Amino acid sequence: MFDWNDLRYFLAVAESGSTLAAARALRVSQTTVARRIAALEAAMGLTLFERRQAGYALTPVGEAMLANALAVRDAADRFDEAAGARSRDAGGAVSVTVMEIFAITVLPPILRDLRAAHPEIHIHLDTSDDPRDLATGAADIAIRSSKQPAGAGLVGRRIADNGWTLYCSRDYADRHGIPHSREELATHPFIGGGGSVWEPYRAWLRQYRLEESVVMQYDSAAGLLAGVRSGMGLTILPAFLADHEPDLIRCIPPKADDTTGLWLLTHERLRHVPRVRIVLDFLAGALTRLARE
Repeated sequence: MFDWNDLRYFLAVAESGSTLAAARALRVSQTTVARRIAALEAAMGLTLFERRQAGYALTPVGEAMLANALAVRDAADRFDEAAGARSRDAGGAVSVTVMEIFAITVLPPILRDLRAAHPEIHIHLDTSDDPRDLATGAADIAIRSSKQPAGAGLVGRRIADNGWTLYCSRDYADRHGIPHSREELATHPFIGGGGSVWEPYRAWLRQYRLEESVVMQYDSAAGLLAGVRSGMGLTILPAFLADHEPDLIRCIPPKADDTTGLWLLTHERLRHVPRVRIVLDFLAGALTRLARE
């Protein structure tokens, strides 16, 4: 069996008429070209060139083989072009919409590792707490905390349970203790707000007659995290990330009927786009591993 790479030498000599000119075109020595031509002829059991003082001339057999060699080169060029197109499609920008509280806690090390593994992909993070419409192209991928994602044409998977429940800081717990009952909760200050989180949070406070316990209100979920870290009081946070915060302590478990989950989603028209698929698979793997810790 001949070495496929030797076809390059065969074509270079056939097209230039000499091993010297071929050597210059291929940026190798003339000796290397002559040796590779001889190796090709020996492997095939054919004489492809007539050695003349003026250079190398194709024999009738060499002439007959030239078309086949050109076809191989054309096929290799098409393969290279297709691979290049595929590579370009696998690179580029991918937009990910996610609540800011996730973007500043669990995501940075994951995105660092994604960048190291796929430097050709550029991530744009949309940290709005309001759900983006993937059907209209507002984002390519969404990481959402919800009971059941709403939206036309969404595809994806539920990564983990993600009930929202009460947390305090370790420093706060050392100073004031950890409340576990409705009666104990009533003696502690609450941090309120949280943007889109506020309405269900306020409903929960109202249910337990704790609205008057709110002493500070933030306009984002990330603000809730900052407030509770400071030791200001108690607040509701998503368990998926808060349980991984070393300075936080869960006060009470999520409600038994809380079906909130962490979802990784895209639109059906994007699910097979290489760069989107790469990011989806990477995020799914990293978030699933985190959920198991």
